[in-house]
Amino acid sequence: MAGGLSTRNAAVLLAGVVLAWGTSWPATKMVVQDVPPLWATALRCMIAAATLAPMLWAQGQFIVPRRGDLPVVFCTSLLHLVAFSALVASGLQFVPAGRAIVLGYTTPLWVGIGAAMFLSEQITRYRAIGIGFGLAGLAVIFNPQTLNWSDRNALFGSGLILLAAFCWAGNIVYVRAHKWISTPFQLVFWQVLLAAAVLSAIALITEGPPRIVWSGRLVSLMLYSGIVCTAFANWAMTMVNRSLPAVTTSLCLLATPLLGIISATLMLGEPLEPSLFLAMTLIIGGIALGTVAGGWPHRLAPAKEIASRP
Repeated sequence: MAGGLSTRNAAVLLAGVVLAWGTSWPATKMVVQDVPPLWATALRCMIAAATLAPMLWAQGQFIVPRRGDLPVVFCTSLLHLVAFSALVASGLQFVPAGRAIVLGYTTPLWVGIGAAMFLSEQITRYRAIGIGFGLAGLAVIFNPQTLNWSDRNALFGSGLILLAAFCWAGNIVYVRAHKWISTPFQLVFWQVLLAAAVLSAIALITEGPPRIVWSGRLVSLMLYSGIVCTAFANWAMTMVNRSLPAVTTSLCLLATPLLGIISATLMLGEPLEPSLFLAMTLIIGGIALGTVAGGWPHRLAPAKEIASRP
């Protein structure tokens, strides 16, 4: 892992990450139609762990976490891989994938607020404007004209996705304060392994033993989610973060929600709602404004946050 990539190769990898994370949302929605959400998330983590172990070993990066890194292993595993991923998978049972990904990517808004509360970071003028844009985008999503407030399932699903964004934001705030001993990529395997164990235990208690009718389609979706969207994406982001400027990476990653909406239309036949594009423009525009002005945390979704979109 010594040395960086050429700009061209790093850009290709970054495009691959955006593609993987954007398509992971509709892929997850298809998975939870056949697999209970907790088991779906647990299986994805098992596949990712089985893929990451040989990758790390081959690169001489396989380690046992040191005591000083255990808190970030537990925090990322429980807040992001368990809470965020499970809440998103559950919410996708009730919410269109396009709407879910826009709600999920409100995370940097809550990071800005959380960093001010817990890390004593100043909410700059640009960050405040960005938060205002983001809240306006949320208002568009929850407008009674675009969301049926009498549909309890839609409200419940949207609430789960928003709660997931809070959990992801909490993890990012902690990650930013953590003093790293090992590299983030070296800890990824242990984070997904712990998440797989915790999710399996919770799923066994709440959902019972898995009764899954396997098909070629379902196997392909699970492998894509675990190998491409989690293992590959984390390795790729590690390489990209070492080769491209942080602001460039952050801005390019903002294409993920747009790709998610488009892929949801192509893969699931979801309608292209003008209100959803307006909400996404406000939310992502606010984040981009703060990023360019130096107001948001750089690397909104690096390997250290294992940002698998569920």
